[in-house]
Amino acid sequence: MNVDFLTPVKDSVVAHSILLPSTSLGANMRIHTQTDGFPDLEGVNIALFGIEEDRNTENNLGSGKDLHHIRRHLYQLYPGNWNTTIADIGNIKKGELTSDSHFAIKEVLTSLLEMNILPIIIGGGQDATFSNYKAYDKLEQTVNLVTVDNMFDLGNIDDELSSKSYLSKIIMEVPSNLFNYSNIGYQTYFNSQDEINLIQGLNFDAYRLGEAKNLEIVEPVFRDADIVSIDIGSVRQSDAPANNNLSPNGFYGEEICAISRYAGISDKVSSFGIYEYNSKHDSNYQTAHLIAQMIWYFIEGVNYRAKDYPYCTKEDYQKFTVLLENDDPINFYKSNKSGRWWMEINLIKDNKYKRHALIPCTYEDYLETTKQLIPNRWFKAQRKML
Repeated sequence: MNVDFLTPVKDSVVAHSILLPSTSLGANMRIHTQTDGFPDLEGVNIALFGIEEDRNTENNLGSGKDLHHIRRHLYQLYPGNWNTTIADIGNIKKGELTSDSHFAIKEVLTSLLEMNILPIIIGGGQDATFSNYKAYDKLEQTVNLVTVDNMFDLGNIDDELSSKSYLSKIIMEVPSNLFNYSNIGYQTYFNSQDEINLIQGLNFDAYRLGEAKNLEIVEPVFRDADIVSIDIGSVRQSDAPANNNLSPNGFYGEEICAISRYAGISDKVSSFGIYEYNSKHDSNYQTAHLIAQMIWYFIEGVNYRAKDYPYCTKEDYQKFTVLLENDDPINFYKSNKSGRWWMEINLIKDNKYKRHALIPCTYEDYLETTKQLIPNRWFKAQRKML
């Protein structure tokens, strides 16, 4: 990893962490400091870093500044019954050009992924999600992206990369490694009907805010994700005021924390980001405190991963086969560990989508299939694979 891309954690935050109880998170993290330098990443499971780049944000300049407020609140929290080693490797500083910043983000993320270290990203514009996606190029795998956002951020095809156009850049990237995109919490009045139709036409998944508040429905979406990107503007203004593009409607604080835990507990999620935090709009650092708790819940989820994705071994699963009226079977698998469900796409031949052939689902999906009502998520996945 090129550590020159990263600046140390602010001295005042490091000094504050020294005064914390020995059992706090801050006292048990490996921290990139001015005095001790870059930490040893041997044995590290999770690495936190910030992004100072905010020049591509839409109406939210300042979202890369003062990330130390989040760290201060995070460090003083107490870990649960965890078995993970966590490092805070500092901030990726702004490059001379925004393209320089995005190159640094991609390189740092690629290095962490290759070391099997799960990155947690805080800070700047959500356009960093594009660089997060590009970091998977060297892994030579298709990617599932989930965003928690009140908008799709498609923009116009000719727009420059920004926090409101990065998704179209990901979709149009050649070669494309994107298998599926899912949006959690969009609000219809912020998205044109053309955008909604496009998302549906591409067989992507989108859950309106009211629907997404039933977290059991969206849990399988996170179980199938590689990248999770959260715009803090998806949280209602009263719970998280530190963003210049806020709405009075959105997720409650406890709901976004539950969503973060779902992301963490997913066996497949390998990068997690929270973007668009703008400290100049924060009230008593309320949003910084909430983001710290979101990170805590994500790490809590990681520590309770069941490691029950059925491709590991099917011996610990109950198999249920539903025969459809046309005599085609759909196989369902229920984990004996967690009670979670998957359904299977029967691929005629081996192809690059094999890792997506088992689709996370719910028990209700199984019950619907026994009534000859095939779940929509099965149809969408099949169309993309065949």
